[in-house]
Amino acid sequence: MRVLIIEDNKELSYNIKSGLENEGLVVDIANCGLDGEEKAFINDYDAILLDLNLPDKDGIEILEFFRSNNLNTPIIIVTARDGVNELAKGLDLGADDYIVKPFQIIELRARIQAVIRRFYGRTNPDIKAGPITINPASRKVYVYDKEVKLGTKEFDIAEYIASRYPNIVSSIDISEHVYDEYFDPLSSVLRVHIARLKKKLKEEAGKEIIITTRGIGYSICKD
Repeated sequence: MRVLIIEDNKELSYNIKSGLENEGLVVDIANCGLDGEEKAFINDYDAILLDLNLPDKDGIEILEFFRSNNLNTPIIIVTARDGVNELAKGLDLGADDYIVKPFQIIELRARIQAVIRRFYGRTNPDIKAGPITINPASRKVYVYDKEVKLGTKEFDIAEYIASRYPNIVSSIDISEHVYDEYFDPLSSVLRVHIARLKKKLKEEAGKEIIITTRGIGYSICKD
């Protein structure tokens, strides 16, 4: 899953980025509000971490701008401020959650996963799609209750396709969610990762688990 951090403190933003990447997330950074607004509309993020105290534009104003322009990406307010009124205003304007600095990366990761889960209408932490079960926290994948060992990007791709089940997702959709802003969309890397993922799942299940719809994209087969 891909996350945008809008935070002016460069050291903190890169520490958060490093911590979340260690937890398996893909992370982009914007160190000012205007850059964050631009990236949020150019790229397709699964969640946005929005600091309230930015040098060029107040975080509450940015939140209001996002929601008034129909950006429905889950947003978590990340702030050193603990004023009840301001946090309540943020939630009223459409923030999905908030976390007060300082915090542990494990807590932040859990909150990110929770808002993404609610966004997709899931109540169970596990993602169930046809014969696949995925646990985002442990990063384990099961096919017909048998665990399949996947590489990092193979897991990320499986997680995203499964989260959109039963829909078909395009290569562009996948690359938007499992790679950062520096990924070359013309690279063959994604095709290689998908081919390896399909092979591993097929070997365990004895049949094709990820279905390729030529010219459209990929989906998980039904049981």
